Amino acid sequence: MKRFTKVAVVLAVMIVSLSASAAVNDTSPLRPPKGAKVAIVIFEDLQCPDCARAEPVIQEAAKTYNIPIVRHDFPLPMHNWSFEAHVIARYFDTKSKELGEEFRRFILKNQPSVTKENLRGIAERWAEERKTALPFVYDPAGALAAKVKADFALGQRVGIEHTPTIYVVSDTQRGTPFVEVVDRSNLFNLIDQMQKQAMAEGGAKSKPAKAGKPAAKAAKTKAPVQ
Repeated sequence: MKRFTKVAVVLAVMIVSLSASAAVNDTSPLRPPKGAKVAIVIFEDLQCPDCARAEPVIQEAAKTYNIPIVRHDFPLPMHNWSFEAHVIARYFDTKSKELGEEFRRFILKNQPSVTKENLRGIAERWAEERKTALPFVYDPAGALAAKVKADFALGQRVGIEHTPTIYVVSDTQRGTPFVEVVDRSNLFNLIDQMQKQAMAEGGAKSKPAKAGKPAAKAAKTKAPVQ
């Protein structure tokens, strides 16, 4: 009986371990948005200094290659105002996606002057300059915070361990559909490679099928197409 119990415990631990492994490194989110062949996917923290350094390079690459940037919230617990900044960015997303993107770029650029105490005031003044407003309560039901948390959970499933974590992704069904950008000086080269791979696959799909062998002479008529 004791041996049976021990085996059962070992099996239970193995099942839990396998489930945990399956939950981690879920790469299904590493795809471009619908209609795009290639994209940049980034998991970022608006209070992360290296995220601020990466932003100009990412913007230049997206503009040069005319590809979208897919951002995911990954505010690290060690940063004391990052989570709120992400929630505020989500609020501006509800006004327009462009406004939310502009706010994120603004915060990253002006990161050194932002504190937990002045974040709201900075966001309010920024909004006023753009003829909009940040309400006193901008997330009354907690829906925006929930979206930030969901993005963070997504990053954990992917296996994100640091910010920024940047990928070049494609819609290819063969080869490697995504690659992490470890060295940002290699970003343009990685996009080049991914675009060539996507174009090669697209070209292969569009090639006409090879003509088959000629039909036997006895077959004088074709069956009608159903």
